[in-house]
Amino acid sequence: MASKNKKKINWTAVLFIAPNYIGFIIFILFPVLFSLFVSFTDFNIFKGFEGMSFVGFENFIRMFTDEWFLAAVKNNLLFIIGTIPILIILSMIIATILNNKVYCKNFMRALVFIPYISSVVAISVVWMKLYNPSQGQINQLLMAIGIENTPGWLGSVDWALPALMIVSIWMGLGYNTVVYMAGLQGINKALYESAQIDGANSVQMFRHITVPMLSSTTFFLMITNIIGSFQTFGTVNIMTGGGPGKATTVIAQYIYKAGFRYHEMGYAASMAWILLIGIFSITLIQWKIQKRFENNF
Repeated sequence: MASKNKKKINWTAVLFIAPNYIGFIIFILFPVLFSLFVSFTDFNIFKGFEGMSFVGFENFIRMFTDEWFLAAVKNNLLFIIGTIPILIILSMIIATILNNKVYCKNFMRALVFIPYISSVVAISVVWMKLYNPSQGQINQLLMAIGIENTPGWLGSVDWALPALMIVSIWMGLGYNTVVYMAGLQGINKALYESAQIDGANSVQMFRHITVPMLSSTTFFLMITNIIGSFQTFGTVNIMTGGGPGKATTVIAQYIYKAGFRYHEMGYAASMAWILLIGIFSITLIQWKIQKRFENNF
């Protein structure tokens, strides 16, 4: 009797979790496996399955001779190098300041976090106005302090990518700061009190206590920021469309172009899989390095 009741309870549990499994299979597992299959074909969304043929590794080989894809990879790497170190350092400093006694602490926290929850479209439109070469407030400010040769920003091959980096840093600052503030709560205050007794100043405590104790938080943010940088799409597509030329073309935006503008779904799927493998490899390498660092710490 007891075993029958147990079996009935188990089936009830299965019924409860079944919608999650069904949703996972339909909306995640099947599309992922289908994209892997499509990456080995020349699937065109307008020709349908009848016009699809197997091309083997042709799509993957094509990437290494596609100058647009190579430019997108280069821009993504520059984007990571130009944004993540600044983002990490600024977030840690702001979190440390906001974690201490500051005037209007809650208001300042909300102010820092607002860009993260704001609409990407609204943010892009505002920054496009600010970056306007002739009427934008940024160039007007630069001219007011005596700089005559102001940047062309989004219309300049040299300045378009740095302009997008500035927007990305501004948008990501709130999330990173909040995570660092959560990490700061876990640091034992006795460490700071002992350091103060030994005569350490604020900078020394920040360098020798705060930074090392936040290493696991820094690792987490570095991983999520790198993954986020490879997925950069909204601001690029709205503000520059990948231009001028190849100056701001990034991988996610080029995948979108290949799939939905040029209708080369097979090629787009193959690039998406290379992107996935790249992100997974970076995560594994960083995980190994972090583990070694934690063991030595």
